[in-house]
Amino acid sequence: MTRTITVGLDGSAESRAAAEWAAHEARLRGLPLKLVQVWEPVPAPMAQAPLLGAETQQHWTERIPREAADGIRQRHPGVDVTVEQLTGPPADTLLDAAKDAELLVLGSRGLSGVGGFLVGSVGLSVVAHAELPVVLVRAGEQAAEEGGTNPPSTTASRPVVLGIDVGAPADAVIEFAFAEAARRDTTLRVVYGWSLPPYYAYGLGMDAGLNDELFRAEAAALTEALRPWQLKHPAVEVALEPRVGSAANHLVDASREASLVVIGRRIRRGALGAHIGPVAHGVLHHSTAPVAVVAHD
Repeated sequence: MTRTITVGLDGSAESRAAAEWAAHEARLRGLPLKLVQVWEPVPAPMAQAPLLGAETQQHWTERIPREAADGIRQRHPGVDVTVEQLTGPPADTLLDAAKDAELLVLGSRGLSGVGGFLVGSVGLSVVAHAELPVVLVRAGEQAAEEGGTNPPSTTASRPVVLGIDVGAPADAVIEFAFAEAARRDTTLRVVYGWSLPPYYAYGLGMDAGLNDELFRAEAAALTEALRPWQLKHPAVEVALEPRVGSAANHLVDASREASLVVIGRRIRRGALGAHIGPVAHGVLHHSTAPVAVVAHD
């Protein structure tokens, strides 16, 4: 079966931005784009209401995806675009529709007055349960620019940002970030937050030499974790940024100048079920750039 870039479409500005971003990604990867519109059925009595009747359903299930597909074909003439209209619970239906996709892309509403995402229940559920990479894109200037409506030169200077756990680096997350930087011909900024030694909590000082030594040790561990992928992608310039403090805060800060932020999510199949870790949760809600969440074992 042909691999695709799949995007959830609901007619909102956020989902249109996601579709533009996905079309740009499909062109970079040389893959077809599949627009998936999910209609969640309503109880029969409600379906007779004027705002939820047959005409409204026809508008959502026919006109919106058709117009979106036509617009993308115009703006991205080299991309093969198909539309799939499905009925069912949105999160489960999107995950099922994307089971053979390389990437699932969703829109996420920007917070008014504050750069970032307001990730709804559908987006959070998809991210928490997906075993393929999921990208969340907000509506706005940066998402539109990265979506490919501007020439590639306008986005080339924006790096891809990778959040990494040096103690347990995930191959799938690192490979995804290097590949995205290579496709965009841009720098990969690798951001790693680490904690100060415990005696800082008690107000004890640390001399400059020891501070420098700790930073060098963190940078060396980061370099070693990335070595296989730097050999695989020698053209990708890598900037290492080990920093003291919250990884989520540093990634959010870095997102302001990024074309994409890449983070990982550990797949959990145990009794506690799937969930999103605190770093991913913080980045998803406050990043100003699109965020790719890459699931890994």
